[in-house]
Amino acid sequence: MAKLWDKGYGIEPEIERFTVGEDYLLDRALVRVDVLGSMAHATMLARVGILTEAERDGLLEGLRAVLADFEAGTFAIRPDQEDVHTAVEESLTERLGDLGKKLHTGRSRNDQVLVDLRLWGKQQLHALAGRAIGLVRALTAFANANEFVPMPGRTHTQIAMPSSLGLWAGAWAEAVLDDLHVLKAAHALTDQSPLGSGAAYGSALPLDRQMVADLLGFARVQNNVLYCANSRGKAELATLAACVAVMTDLSRLAGDLIWGSTPEVAYFRIPKELCTGSSMMPQKRNPCGLELVRAKAAGVAGCEAQIAGILRALPSGYNRDVQETKGPLMRGVEATAGSLSVVHLTIEKLDVLEANLRKGFIPEIFATDRALELVAEGMPFRDAYRHVGTHLEELTDRDAVQNLKSKTLQGGPGNLGLDAVAARADAAEAWLIGVREPLEAALAKLMG
Repeated sequence: MAKLWDKGYGIEPEIERFTVGEDYLLDRALVRVDVLGSMAHATMLARVGILTEAERDGLLEGLRAVLADFEAGTFAIRPDQEDVHTAVEESLTERLGDLGKKLHTGRSRNDQVLVDLRLWGKQQLHALAGRAIGLVRALTAFANANEFVPMPGRTHTQIAMPSSLGLWAGAWAEAVLDDLHVLKAAHALTDQSPLGSGAAYGSALPLDRQMVADLLGFARVQNNVLYCANSRGKAELATLAACVAVMTDLSRLAGDLIWGSTPEVAYFRIPKELCTGSSMMPQKRNPCGLELVRAKAAGVAGCEAQIAGILRALPSGYNRDVQETKGPLMRGVEATAGSLSVVHLTIEKLDVLEANLRKGFIPEIFATDRALELVAEGMPFRDAYRHVGTHLEELTDRDAVQNLKSKTLQGGPGNLGLDAVAARADAAEAWLIGVREPLEAALAKLMG
């Protein structure tokens, strides 16, 4: 079958290889959403009188057959087909003859790939949000279980003030909750239907753009048809910005866990089933999963930078440059999803070595507390600060747990506010259900 853009001439093989790139491989992830988008388009074409009901039903049956072949492993996208859109249309035409050629009426590959990536993107954001919420709950449970386990607070990596393992874990739970706001913002940009925008300038046909948006479970129609094309890569960039926010926190958390599990520090022990070994040194238990989280954080940031660089100087309208945004998007999302799972698993299985945590509670860790006690007795803070700093030998050991419990300011070691953290996680989960279930219901209805 000829390419979708065929006009009766061939193309140099080197140009074909270069322009196809990895799309025919990446598009395997888009087969299902491409079929669903085509089903919505066919349904709409019949509603506005461009297709008969019999033609619509034939196309829907053929599209279901394509999806069945894909799920059975017998549908492939060949390099000469370039992308999923050509592969699906070719399969339909082989099954249905000229009827298969009618499906593309009123569409461009531009709005097809846009809707595919929007549907795929929403599903991926739902999955990422679900994993992020799961990590928040794991960190909150860890914080509850270790609420008053003493842990030295550090600044500049040096002993600073009394802290707790609960405060540490709760801090990371709130960090990931903030990352969820960025995921939600990316979802809002993604949750717009571009179908009907065609090649950036709409169509003379009476297409019902709202209908296809409703059929596909989008929150709204992306209105301006030129902006639909101009926005290619923008939702992808927002998604990767959210991934970078998540991965930055995961990388720092992984760094804490790696450093805290070194034998010299030994605050934690990472179970051996989460570690790999050395081919030479028999004793080694390497935290390779966490190390790769750190490395993948850099890779995801690179994916974001790649898309931003591609978009920054493009003129209005479709440009082939944006083809190169698909790979970074998919790789960044995949790395983030895997990293969330690795860190979640580590937190759930982490062994806490409390005796080693308590070793950091040397008298000097109470220096600031002693200065504030002198302030309470009437001494100006700067004098109290100087007195304690020049008389550190006068500091004595204190009960670490009682010290933590005495600090009841909001969010402090004695008042972590974990109920509020759990409530935020509940609200995030309610949002996720609210956006995921309508999409799943719409797509299930479309499939019949």
